[in-house]
Amino acid sequence: MRRPQVQPDPAAALLGLYDEALPQVYGYLLGRTGDHALSEDLAADTFLAAVKAARERPGQAPSVAWLVGIARHKLADHWRAVGRERLGLERLGQEEPQVEDPWDVRLDALWAREVLGRLGPHHRAALTLRYLDGLPVPEVAEHLGRTVHATEALLVRARAAFRRDYETAGDAQGTRGGRER
Repeated sequence: MRRPQVQPDPAAALLGLYDEALPQVYGYLLGRTGDHALSEDLAADTFLAAVKAARERPGQAPSVAWLVGIARHKLADHWRAVGRERLGLERLGQEEPQVEDPWDVRLDALWAREVLGRLGPHHRAALTLRYLDGLPVPEVAEHLGRTVHATEALLVRARAAFRRDYETAGDAQGTRGGRER
């Protein structure tokens, strides 16, 4: 009788990549959420999903780019869940509490991130995937689970909402786009 051979775990290759990939995956997520705790949670979810994927497809060699792609999917999933939760609260007649942070710094990049953070999750996801990640519209559509035409329409609405909030909030504070007038 032959003894069964013990096969190595295909996910073990991730261990060698972990130290190099974690800062990049976490940095990618933190740059898009601005929230340390959320970025840590999403990074953990990313590596758990990577282990599962490596075990399901043992021939694929993991890479940092592959892990960032998984992180992108986890972030899009998070934004969809936030959108569903917000919609559910609105249907119940309860508004999610808005947290206002004091704004002292007048840099355009920080101002844009603040405005982006105030947009609805579907607008934020579309703009982030298209303009921060630089994905073409068909890939954005795939990530969001929409058709290309629906994604193009969403991007038009998202850009308009961003522009309106960016300019209106700046006018209310005596600034335009984060710069003193």
